[in-house]
Amino acid sequence: MKQRKWIAMLMLLACWFPGLASNAQAQELNALERMQIHANRATSSLLLYRGEGFQKAHLQRLESDIQALDTALRSFPSANAELLAQHAELTAKLREGAAFGYQEDDMPWGWPLQMSKALRDFLTAVRSQQGADMKAELPAKVEYLAVQYLSRAYVGSFETAREQPETYLGQDERSLVPSIDEQLSQLDSAANPAVAQLKTRWEFLKVALEDMNSGNNSFNTASGRPFAPITVDRHARSLSNQWMALSP
Repeated sequence: MKQRKWIAMLMLLACWFPGLASNAQAQELNALERMQIHANRATSSLLLYRGEGFQKAHLQRLESDIQALDTALRSFPSANAELLAQHAELTAKLREGAAFGYQEDDMPWGWPLQMSKALRDFLTAVRSQQGADMKAELPAKVEYLAVQYLSRAYVGSFETAREQPETYLGQDERSLVPSIDEQLSQLDSAANPAVAQLKTRWEFLKVALEDMNSGNNSFNTASGRPFAPITVDRHARSLSNQWMALSP
Protein backbone atom coordinates (compact mmCIF):
# COMPACT_ATOMS: atom_id res chain seq x y z
CA MET A 1 0.00 0.00 0.00
CA LYS A 2 2.80 2.40 0.90
CA GLN A 3 4.58 1.71 -2.38
CA ARG A 4 1.41 2.30 -4.45
CA LYS A 5 0.81 5.60 -2.68
CA TRP A 6 4.36 6.70 -3.43
CA ILE A 7 4.04 5.77 -7.11
CA ALA A 8 0.74 7.64 -7.31
CA MET A 9 2.40 10.66 -5.74
CA LEU A 10 5.19 10.56 -8.33
CA MET A 11 2.62 10.42 -11.12
CA LEU A 12 0.88 13.50 -9.75
CA LEU A 13 4.20 15.29 -9.42
CA ALA A 14 5.03 14.40 -13.00
CA CYS A 15 1.85 16.15 -14.12
CA TRP A 16 2.10 19.21 -11.89
CA PHE A 17 5.88 19.68 -11.51
CA PRO A 18 7.78 17.65 -14.16
CA GLY A 19 11.21 18.73 -12.95
CA LEU A 20 10.46 17.92 -9.31
CA ALA A 21 9.10 14.48 -10.21
CA SER A 22 12.18 13.70 -12.29
CA ASN A 23 14.38 14.67 -9.37
CA ALA A 24 12.42 12.41 -6.99
CA GLN A 25 12.73 9.49 -9.38
CA ALA A 26 16.46 10.12 -9.76
CA GLN A 27 16.88 10.12 -5.98
CA GLU A 28 15.06 6.80 -5.70
CA LEU A 29 17.21 5.22 -8.42
CA ASN A 30 20.32 6.58 -6.73
CA ALA A 31 19.26 5.00 -3.43
CA LEU A 32 18.69 1.65 -5.15
CA GLU A 33 22.14 1.87 -6.74
CA ARG A 34 23.78 2.66 -3.40
CA MET A 35 21.95 -0.15 -1.60
CA GLN A 36 23.39 -2.68 -4.04
CA ILE A 37 26.88 -1.24 -3.78
CA HIS A 38 26.97 -1.04 0.03
CA ALA A 39 25.48 -4.51 0.51
CA ASN A 40 28.26 -5.98 -1.60
CA ARG A 41 30.87 -3.84 0.12
CA ALA A 42 29.73 -4.93 3.58
CA THR A 43 30.03 -8.56 2.52
CA SER A 44 33.53 -7.95 1.17
CA SER A 45 34.51 -6.26 4.43
CA LEU A 46 33.38 -9.29 6.42
CA LEU A 47 35.40 -11.59 4.16
CA LEU A 48 38.47 -9.37 4.61
CA TYR A 49 37.96 -9.28 8.37
CA ARG A 50 37.93 -13.05 8.66
CA GLY A 51 40.43 -13.73 5.88
CA GLU A 52 43.08 -11.21 6.91
CA GLY A 53 43.45 -12.10 10.57
CA PHE A 54 40.55 -10.28 12.28
CA GLN A 55 42.07 -6.82 12.03
CA LYS A 56 40.19 -4.08 13.87
CA ALA A 57 40.34 -1.80 10.82
CA HIS A 58 38.40 -4.33 8.73
CA LEU A 59 35.79 -4.74 11.47
CA GLN A 60 35.39 -0.97 11.62
CA ARG A 61 35.02 -0.87 7.86
CA LEU A 62 32.34 -3.56 8.04
CA GLU A 63 30.34 -1.46 10.50
CA SER A 64 30.83 1.62 8.32
CA ASP A 65 29.53 -0.29 5.30
CA ILE A 66 26.52 -1.54 7.25
CA GLN A 67 25.76 2.04 8.32
CA ALA A 68 26.08 3.25 4.72
CA LEU A 69 23.64 0.54 3.67
CA ASP A 70 21.22 1.62 6.43
CA THR A 71 21.47 5.22 5.24
CA ALA A 72 20.75 4.25 1.63
CA LEU A 73 17.73 2.23 2.73
CA ARG A 74 16.35 5.09 4.83
CA SER A 75 16.65 7.41 1.83
CA PHE A 76 14.32 5.12 -0.16
CA PRO A 77 10.75 5.87 0.96
CA SER A 78 9.20 3.16 -1.24
CA ALA A 79 10.86 0.27 0.60
CA ASN A 80 8.40 -2.61 0.89
CA ALA A 81 8.17 -5.24 3.64
CA GLU A 82 10.23 -7.76 1.67
CA LEU A 83 13.11 -5.32 1.20
CA LEU A 84 13.11 -4.38 4.88
CA ALA A 85 13.05 -8.03 5.95
CA GLN A 86 15.91 -9.00 3.65
CA HIS A 87 17.93 -6.01 4.85
CA ALA A 88 17.48 -7.13 8.46
CA GLU A 89 18.47 -10.69 7.54
CA LEU A 90 21.62 -9.60 5.68
CA THR A 91 22.72 -7.29 8.48
CA ALA A 92 22.20 -10.03 11.08
CA LYS A 93 24.08 -12.55 8.98
CA LEU A 94 27.07 -10.23 8.51
CA ARG A 95 27.33 -9.48 12.22
CA GLU A 96 26.96 -13.16 13.01
CA GLY A 97 29.89 -13.90 10.70
CA ALA A 98 32.02 -11.31 12.47
CA ALA A 99 31.16 -12.83 15.86
CA PHE A 100 32.39 -16.35 15.13
CA GLY A 101 35.65 -17.36 16.82
CA TYR A 102 39.06 -17.02 15.23
CA GLN A 103 39.60 -20.70 14.45
CA GLU A 104 38.50 -22.13 11.13
CA ASP A 105 36.26 -24.66 12.89
CA ASP A 106 34.49 -21.87 14.77
CA MET A 107 32.52 -21.03 11.62
CA PRO A 108 29.88 -23.64 10.70
CA TRP A 109 30.76 -25.24 7.39
CA GLY A 110 27.45 -24.21 5.81
CA TRP A 111 27.62 -20.58 6.90
CA PRO A 112 29.31 -19.17 3.73
CA LEU A 113 26.36 -20.47 1.71
CA GLN A 114 23.97 -18.79 4.14
CA MET A 115 25.91 -15.55 3.77
CA SER A 116 25.81 -15.66 -0.02
CA LYS A 117 22.08 -16.41 0.08
CA ALA A 118 21.39 -13.48 2.41
CA LEU A 119 23.26 -11.16 0.04
CA ARG A 120 21.52 -12.54 -3.05
CA ASP A 121 18.09 -12.32 -1.44
CA PHE A 122 18.64 -8.70 -0.43
CA LEU A 123 19.92 -7.71 -3.87
CA THR A 124 16.97 -9.50 -5.46
CA ALA A 125 14.59 -7.51 -3.26
CA VAL A 126 16.34 -4.28 -4.29
CA ARG A 127 16.09 -5.14 -7.97
CA SER A 128 12.41 -5.98 -7.61
CA GLN A 129 11.89 -2.33 -6.62
CA GLN A 130 14.02 -1.10 -9.47
CA GLY A 131 12.69 -3.14 -12.37
CA ALA A 132 14.75 -4.19 -15.36
CA ASP A 133 18.55 -4.20 -15.46
CA MET A 134 19.80 -0.64 -15.61
CA LYS A 135 22.95 1.25 -16.55
CA ALA A 136 23.31 2.23 -12.89
CA GLU A 137 24.05 -1.39 -11.99
CA LEU A 138 27.57 -1.26 -13.41
CA PRO A 139 29.24 -0.48 -10.04
CA ALA A 140 27.07 -3.11 -8.34
CA LYS A 141 28.28 -5.67 -10.88
CA VAL A 142 31.89 -4.77 -10.13
CA GLU A 143 31.35 -5.00 -6.37
CA TYR A 144 29.45 -8.31 -6.78
CA LEU A 145 32.41 -9.71 -8.71
CA ALA A 146 34.71 -8.54 -5.92
CA VAL A 147 32.58 -10.48 -3.41
CA GLN A 148 32.91 -13.59 -5.57
CA TYR A 149 36.66 -13.10 -5.84
CA LEU A 150 37.16 -12.61 -2.10
CA SER A 151 34.92 -15.59 -1.37
CA ARG A 152 37.03 -17.86 -3.57
CA ALA A 153 40.21 -16.47 -2.03
CA TYR A 154 39.15 -16.82 1.62
CA VAL A 155 36.34 -19.36 2.01
CA GLY A 156 36.45 -21.29 -1.24
CA SER A 157 33.08 -20.62 -2.82
CA PHE A 158 30.27 -18.22 -3.54
CA GLU A 159 26.93 -19.46 -4.81
CA THR A 160 25.37 -17.18 -7.42
CA ALA A 161 21.62 -17.04 -8.06
CA ARG A 162 21.35 -19.88 -10.56
CA GLU A 163 17.64 -19.26 -10.90
CA GLN A 164 18.43 -15.76 -12.26
CA PRO A 165 20.89 -16.35 -15.13
CA GLU A 166 19.53 -13.29 -16.93
CA THR A 167 20.56 -10.91 -14.11
CA TYR A 168 23.99 -10.12 -12.72
CA LEU A 169 23.05 -12.00 -9.54
CA GLY A 170 23.20 -15.29 -11.43
CA GLN A 171 26.43 -14.53 -13.27
CA ASP A 172 30.16 -14.75 -12.64
CA GLU A 173 33.15 -13.24 -14.41
CA ARG A 174 32.49 -15.19 -17.60
CA SER A 175 29.37 -13.11 -18.24
CA LEU A 176 29.90 -10.03 -16.11
CA VAL A 177 33.31 -8.98 -17.42
CA PRO A 178 32.08 -8.79 -21.05
CA SER A 179 28.91 -7.04 -19.84
CA ILE A 180 30.91 -4.38 -17.99
CA ASP A 181 33.24 -4.03 -20.98
CA GLU A 182 30.25 -3.31 -23.19
CA GLN A 183 28.82 -0.71 -20.83
CA LEU A 184 32.14 1.09 -20.47
CA SER A 185 32.73 1.08 -24.23
CA GLN A 186 29.65 3.27 -24.62
CA LEU A 187 31.19 6.04 -22.49
CA ASP A 188 33.07 8.83 -24.26
CA SER A 189 36.59 9.05 -22.84
CA ALA A 190 37.51 12.01 -25.04
CA ALA A 191 34.72 14.15 -23.65
CA ASN A 192 35.45 13.36 -20.00
CA PRO A 193 38.93 12.62 -18.59
CA ALA A 194 37.31 10.93 -15.58
CA VAL A 195 35.87 8.29 -17.93
CA ALA A 196 39.36 7.56 -19.24
CA GLN A 197 40.57 7.02 -15.67
CA LEU A 198 37.59 4.75 -15.01
CA LYS A 199 38.39 2.62 -18.05
CA THR A 200 42.07 2.42 -17.13
CA ARG A 201 41.26 1.14 -13.65
CA TRP A 202 38.83 -1.39 -15.08
CA GLU A 203 41.44 -2.75 -17.51
CA PHE A 204 43.71 -3.41 -14.54
CA LEU A 205 40.98 -4.89 -12.37
CA LYS A 206 39.49 -7.17 -14.97
CA VAL A 207 42.78 -9.04 -15.43
CA ALA A 208 42.45 -10.32 -11.87
CA LEU A 209 38.70 -10.95 -12.15
CA GLU A 210 39.09 -12.94 -15.37
CA ASP A 211 41.68 -15.06 -13.57
CA MET A 212 39.12 -16.06 -10.91
CA ASN A 213 38.46 -19.36 -12.68
CA SER A 214 34.88 -19.78 -11.42
CA GLY A 215 34.24 -22.71 -13.73
CA ASN A 216 36.87 -24.82 -11.96
CA ASN A 217 36.22 -26.53 -8.63
CA SER A 218 39.90 -26.59 -7.67
CA PHE A 219 39.69 -23.02 -6.29
CA ASN A 220 42.92 -22.07 -8.05
CA THR A 221 43.26 -19.11 -10.37
CA ALA A 222 43.31 -19.84 -14.08
CA SER A 223 46.91 -18.62 -14.36
CA GLY A 224 48.12 -20.40 -11.23
CA ARG A 225 49.08 -17.10 -9.61
CA PRO A 226 48.00 -16.50 -6.00
CA PHE A 227 44.72 -14.69 -5.38
CA ALA A 228 45.11 -10.97 -4.62
CA PRO A 229 41.95 -10.17 -2.62
CA ILE A 230 43.17 -6.95 -0.99
CA THR A 231 44.19 -5.49 -4.35
CA VAL A 232 40.93 -6.51 -6.02
CA ASP A 233 38.90 -5.09 -3.13
CA ARG A 234 40.73 -1.76 -3.25
CA HIS A 235 40.37 -1.30 -7.00
CA ALA A 236 36.73 -2.41 -7.04
CA ARG A 237 35.87 0.24 -4.45
CA SER A 238 37.82 2.90 -6.26
CA LEU A 239 36.13 2.05 -9.55
CA SER A 240 32.62 2.15 -8.09
CA ASN A 241 33.45 5.45 -6.36
CA GLN A 242 34.62 6.87 -9.69
CA TRP A 243 31.43 5.68 -11.39
CA MET A 244 29.19 7.23 -8.74
CA ALA A 245 31.09 10.50 -9.07
CA LEU A 246 30.16 10.52 -12.77
CA SER A 247 26.48 10.12 -11.96
CA PRO A 248 24.39 13.31 -12.06
